[in-house]
Amino acid sequence: MKNLIRLTDYTKKDILKIFEIADSLQKGEYKNFLKNKTIVMFFPSSSIRTRITFEKGIHLLGGQTILFPPETLDKKEEIKDVIRYLNNWADAIVVRHSNIELLEKIAKYSDVPVINAMTDINHPCEVLSDLYSLSKIRSKYLSDKYLFCGRKCNIGLAWKEIADVMNLDFSQSCPKGYEMENVIVDYDIHSAICDKDIVCTDSLPKNVLYDFKEYQITAEIMEKANNGALLNPCPPFFRGEEVSASAIDSKYFVDYEFKKYLLEIQQAVLIYCLEHKLSIEE
Repeated sequence: MKNLIRLTDYTKKDILKIFEIADSLQKGEYKNFLKNKTIVMFFPSSSIRTRITFEKGIHLLGGQTILFPPETLDKKEEIKDVIRYLNNWADAIVVRHSNIELLEKIAKYSDVPVINAMTDINHPCEVLSDLYSLSKIRSKYLSDKYLFCGRKCNIGLAWKEIADVMNLDFSQSCPKGYEMENVIVDYDIHSAICDKDIVCTDSLPKNVLYDFKEYQITAEIMEKANNGALLNPCPPFFRGEEVSASAIDSKYFVDYEFKKYLLEIQQAVLIYCLEHKLSIEE
């Protein structure tokens, strides 16, 4: 059975297959794939983009969703008992929870695919969607040079995961003390951005904003990147913090439609994991 907990559990072939399924979905294939299937979801009320695209995507495939807040998983009852009961009724489980170790425990006792909808250390579906969107607008997206400007966090670590799997040229720019392990780091944003094609950012907590004051991505800084370079800020982004208003209003910003494929990627991940389960059962 296939889960999606970490992108590094996948191969390049796996990820390209998910992209193929997303292409097929746009051609109208896989209609009613989830007919008579129930997807149990654990999401906080604050989730917007990820929850909408999972719920809508499941509905469009003919499936039913049952939604719980993630704190439901933190109660006294042991997680193995919760999941063993869910095995009776769920066809897949989608979880957004801070603790990835909890997702690993869920996957251990689950008879159905478990999909990671975000943890404190990664966000696999989000980054899968971004790379897929890039594949639609950049023919050489696998040979582009990627820069993550920000602290060690779930978005940066998810980009590292997919970079490791897809063998992307990936580096980081940040102040000392915020580095990701086993990633090339340039502490000078002005030199780091030179020769880069894709610049990614993530929002910053208030307590580190001062440390990152010299790392804000502006339209002026983006001019030092390669011709045709793109700025891909992970939403929610905040003008005047990790990115400037001028950068968001510039030609470099990937724009809001860039995220539209999140719908098909969420669907494709579910289809891929469920098809893998069916092939094993057969």
